[in-house]
Amino acid sequence: MMSENRVRRVAEQIKKDVGGIINLEVKDPRVASITSVTDVSLSKDLRYASVYVSIYGTETEKEETLQTLVKASGFIRTEIGRRIRLRYTPEINFYLDNSIEYGAYIENVIKSLKEERQEDGESEDQEVSTEEYLEE
Repeated sequence: MMSENRVRRVAEQIKKDVGGIINLEVKDPRVASITSVTDVSLSKDLRYASVYVSIYGTETEKEETLQTLVKASGFIRTEIGRRIRLRYTPEINFYLDNSIEYGAYIENVIKSLKEERQEDGESEDQEVSTEEYLEE
């Protein structure tokens, strides 16, 4: 059985290499200029890799970029096989990661709630429960 440490180390290396390949070697103009690999999840036998990417742009740009990455997955897999010595080069599946946008959305909601409280004259130190944030 493979150690979890090795799986994690290989996943980190794949994350780094896929990011470099996408930004420097994929020549397709449909790939958005701001695409970053946020996470890589590997199966325990290292045969399957789920690559999560964050893409900055409109919804159509995101979809086009994701489809382009899916089509380029064979090229990316070949490059990974050249860079990392493994018995089997993992099959790569790309998934869109919206966590960065969601985090920015939550930050804006919290900021607007703080501004509303300041306008209402309430103390900034006053704690607000999560339920109050979600109600608005």
